[in-house]
Amino acid sequence: MNEDTLKKLEILAGAAKYDVSCASSGSNRSNTGNGIGNASPMGICHSFTEDGRCISLFKIMLTNHCLYDCAYCVNRRSNDIRRTTFTVRELTELTISFYRRNYIEGLFLSSGIIKSPDHTMSRMIGVAKSLRTEHRYNGYIHLKSIPGASPELVREAGLYADRLSVNVEIPTEENLKILAPEKDYTSIFTPMNSIHQGILESSEDRKKFRSASKFVPAGQSTQLIIGATPDTDRRILNLASDLYGNQQLKRVYYSGYVPVNTSDSRLPVIDKVPLKRENRLYQSDWLMRFYFFRVDEIVNDEHPNLDLEIDPKLSYAIRNPWMFPVDINKAPYELILRVPGIGVRSAKLIIASRRYGRVNAGQLTKMGVVMKRARYFITCNELSSPTVNEIKPENLRRMFSEKTRPQKTEKYPGQLKLF
Repeated sequence: MNEDTLKKLEILAGAAKYDVSCASSGSNRSNTGNGIGNASPMGICHSFTEDGRCISLFKIMLTNHCLYDCAYCVNRRSNDIRRTTFTVRELTELTISFYRRNYIEGLFLSSGIIKSPDHTMSRMIGVAKSLRTEHRYNGYIHLKSIPGASPELVREAGLYADRLSVNVEIPTEENLKILAPEKDYTSIFTPMNSIHQGILESSEDRKKFRSASKFVPAGQSTQLIIGATPDTDRRILNLASDLYGNQQLKRVYYSGYVPVNTSDSRLPVIDKVPLKRENRLYQSDWLMRFYFFRVDEIVNDEHPNLDLEIDPKLSYAIRNPWMFPVDINKAPYELILRVPGIGVRSAKLIIASRRYGRVNAGQLTKMGVVMKRARYFITCNELSSPTVNEIKPENLRRMFSEKTRPQKTEKYPGQLKLF
């Protein structure tokens, strides 16, 4: 790798780190000569497959030049930063070079907007097309679709990419227009609709013809920036729920606002959004996707924001004590999923085990149920713990609140003790 390419890699890999559709390790560990390997924060990020495998992706931008002046973006037009651009050939050869050395298992490509959305999109397609057709590359490719790009280009991108994504970024259009004047929801949802339609058509074609081309086989995703606007968690989760229902997105990613442009008066004056809020949104997202929760059951008019001290499933149970305790040996699957401490796998095991006899507390522990939580919300055979109604919901919340949990304190080097 020549010096010019290395400089471009340093600039454009660093510019891509704020997109959380795949999480970067951020490690920087140089080789002192006494070991093997050399960890660098440039370019390589970690992501997870559906079966739980951790894979390495080459996370890079085609360019950090941009026509737009979005308040929250480090690459915006008005920022005085180092700018550079990869050619299609440079980026293609760099990706193949990394792949052949087994550094990466796929490519995650985004870009600033140069000349026009269509011009930028066509260059990104050029990278994916070159990898697929010239180099016969069959690894994973994730392309960021450019807002405002034509449907024809989006459709072409979907023939080469495994996943496409269009970042909504701001949960309401009125706030988006304030922070990103050149963008609107039409420019974002038009390519998103095009991707969704292409996926549906491809699915139907492959039912009729096994040789039909695959279109975005890994689906599409998006990203929402949290904390750059005063939008409540309820508004954010309502948007996410609509995207899952109407666009059938694979994932919605939640990115806490990072104040990279502190002098912009349009942005809130904060150090950074609490990571715990991100975590609570991801937990709520999981409840909607796998636990049959509706948004209004997680957040509502009375509680528009998520409780940062307890997780949303426990919060729901404490706010609805009349639903508990649940009889593990009689309750339906959907109700068992509402019990704090019981996951999807455990709930399925409970339903399957009931066909052979009554389930007891010992069996629940072996199934992976977190009994220190679940015991207050269930009844089963010999279990004699007081329930949420006997302890009182407010006392149970205090018991599980992160503020009141005992902290680990060092007794002497090498040993920790809980007080």
